[in-house]
Amino acid sequence: MELYLIRHGIAEDKGLGIQDEKRSLTKEGRQKTEKVAQKLVKLGLNFDLILTSPLVRARQTAEILIAEKLSSQLEESSHLAHNGQISSWLKDWLEPRNYSQNTQLALVGHEPDLTSWAEILLWGEVKASLVLKKAGMIGIKLPETGSPLGRSQMFWLTPPKYLL
Repeated sequence: MELYLIRHGIAEDKGLGIQDEKRSLTKEGRQKTEKVAQKLVKLGLNFDLILTSPLVRARQTAEILIAEKLSSQLEESSHLAHNGQISSWLKDWLEPRNYSQNTQLALVGHEPDLTSWAEILLWGEVKASLVLKKAGMIGIKLPETGSPLGRSQMFWLTPPKYLL
């Protein structure tokens, strides 16, 4: 199985009197995310499912991916909101669904959570060594059997500037 961890696009700044969970993508954030999504389509990506954080900016990013036809399936998961735990997501969400090995899932969320999830999948612990820019993506291949924690393989780490 392949997981594509996608950070939301550029959003309104904190401290503008807007609750964090309601911050939207900016015009620039929307435009860059659309260009990234179009490039992903040209590269031949297609996700079986896009799973998004319930926060507005992540949901808007996921909706752009859907609008560009990167998937026809969109679901929301509270596990992808701030401070979500990869172990809880695996146990509560992924394991019960029993996806096939050729499944491609896109997870749209936030920093530092997505890089923490990636590092736990890769090395079994958070090392704070990966950087995921807004509208950037990390691709991780999960092992066919057993726990993916500390046993997964990264095959993609792309900042958006290389996709624009």
